[in-house]
Amino acid sequence: MNYQEFYNQSIENPEKFWAEQANEIDWFAKPEQILSNDETGYPLWYKDGILNTCYLALDKHIQDGYGEKTAIIYDSPVTQTVKKYTFNEVKSEVARLAGGLTSLGLKKGHTAVIYMPMIPQAAFAMLACARIGVTHSVVFGGFAPHELAIRIDDCKPRVIITASSGIEIDRLIAYKPLVDEAIELAEHKPKKVVVLNRKLGARIPFKKYDVDYDALVYGSEEVPCVPVEATHPLYVLYTSGTTGKPKGIVRDTAGYAVALKFSMQKIYGVKPDDVFWAASDVGWVVGHSFIVYGPLINRNTTIIFEGKPIKTPDSSTFWRVVAEHKVSAMFTAPTAIRAIKKEDPNGEFIKQYDISSLRTQFLAGERCDVATLEWYQKHIPIPAIDHWWQTESGWPMIANMMGIEYLPIKPGSSGKAVSGYNIQILGENGQELGANEEGYVVIKLPLPPGTLLNIWNDNERFQAGYLAKFPGYYFSGDGGFKDDEGYIFITGRVDDVINVAGHRLSTAEMEEIVASHQAVAECAVIGINDELKGQIPLALVVTKFGENMEHFQLQYEIVQLVREKIGAVASLRDVVLVQRLPKTRSGKILRKLLRSIADGENFQIPSTIDDEAIIEEVRDEFIKAKIGSFK
Repeated sequence: MNYQEFYNQSIENPEKFWAEQANEIDWFAKPEQILSNDETGYPLWYKDGILNTCYLALDKHIQDGYGEKTAIIYDSPVTQTVKKYTFNEVKSEVARLAGGLTSLGLKKGHTAVIYMPMIPQAAFAMLACARIGVTHSVVFGGFAPHELAIRIDDCKPRVIITASSGIEIDRLIAYKPLVDEAIELAEHKPKKVVVLNRKLGARIPFKKYDVDYDALVYGSEEVPCVPVEATHPLYVLYTSGTTGKPKGIVRDTAGYAVALKFSMQKIYGVKPDDVFWAASDVGWVVGHSFIVYGPLINRNTTIIFEGKPIKTPDSSTFWRVVAEHKVSAMFTAPTAIRAIKKEDPNGEFIKQYDISSLRTQFLAGERCDVATLEWYQKHIPIPAIDHWWQTESGWPMIANMMGIEYLPIKPGSSGKAVSGYNIQILGENGQELGANEEGYVVIKLPLPPGTLLNIWNDNERFQAGYLAKFPGYYFSGDGGFKDDEGYIFITGRVDDVINVAGHRLSTAEMEEIVASHQAVAECAVIGINDELKGQIPLALVVTKFGENMEHFQLQYEIVQLVREKIGAVASLRDVVLVQRLPKTRSGKILRKLLRSIADGENFQIPSTIDDEAIIEEVRDEFIKAKIGSFK
């Protein structure tokens, strides 16, 4: 069957299509209701089914006789460790950790926060929670205490599971002091903190609520999988919102399991026992879907990589991992490929390794620019596939479905709509636009299985943010267009969330922090194009009258403030001083106009602007500061 026929089936009869896909996983009680609605009318999948995700990822394969197959390869160039775990070994540790968490009082319906580096125990903790029906929320290890505290207060975990440290390229980051500070800042107080001591020399201040990870695991019996309802929340994953308050995206259990099995086979085109590597982090949705749950459910060997594409030790590290572990399909962000390209423009390191096992390279996290795609294909002549999805969707929405039919790649496009996603481009008034007309990227309801169930404890925000703008459709928040062959081109966010190397960060939150500096009267933070990271934030600051602090000192203090409150991931480096900000007569800052000026794009001056002369003033400051296209 070709792509178009397969896709059409999913749109014309979604219930029948997804009933067939549900047969690909094992159920404790198979669903009779394939598609139904919740009390608000939002679609639900497999509502009366009963299952367990940890069972699908581990126990099922052991029962089928694959217990001695390799489930996880841990490859850590920063600690110079490579370790392989079989399905039997993973299941034993996960089941005992689940027993230990049960002994701490955790049970189905509770929540736990996981604050870990990229080590196997991060995956073990996720699977252990899933095993006993505890909803987990993974927060990037090393995220600032302020950010961690916000998430603790929102999802109210009974337990936090952490490690003594993470490792950056040039330093150790002690996690326990950050966790302790976050607990102090938070109103909600978790009962216990489970700490894995990596014995790398990081400081681990002891508190009464601490529990040693190894003692907990090795002092506990294995516990079986707890059956859960199809719509039971497997996890909550926070993503930035334009208000600055993180949104807890809620993922269901059954729809997600079905969608991940479908993704591994039909989108990524991998077979059981293939080695699959998503060079990402468990703090992202990519890590949830395609480091932990997806590959394991499909009985693929998955790689947990603790390192960076460069400087661990150099830009050959990706190709070493591919060659050493015989990776079949790989997934990374374009920013990683750009970093490698910058360090190794002629691809000399690539030639040093036998990477013939690699069949496909998938790219996502931000739009892949044409130059990066061309560089990759010049040095590694395999399909390099840009594809598009979101934390909210949980799995790809636009892609080249390698397990169905390989379609020609169009640079700049993420491909065609994935089965189940009825993607349309709408105008401001909700009218469907024609080929090559740019508008809002929306998906007609019902969304397929595995997509967001809700926002944690905030259905009002869920309805307002995704469903209210175009009734009957999910609003993606992105703009784009379709060409006359159905290829979709995503042109970027229509709000003020910026994408820094795949991290979605709220400019509203950054503005709040910048504005808190005593010298700042007014500010705007925008995302400008960056060759390496896709986008980076730029702060424009109007200082208070009479303020005479040196520019370099003010810039240093603002950058430190943002690092302290959000973390180094924010990548704010440049602060430009301006006399005033371009605004509409009603007082709204024209951020899109500022972005266009910095990126050197053509722009129209809106008729609502307060004073046109300010445009030249801002441009002059950008030229002086060598910002964006004026470097």
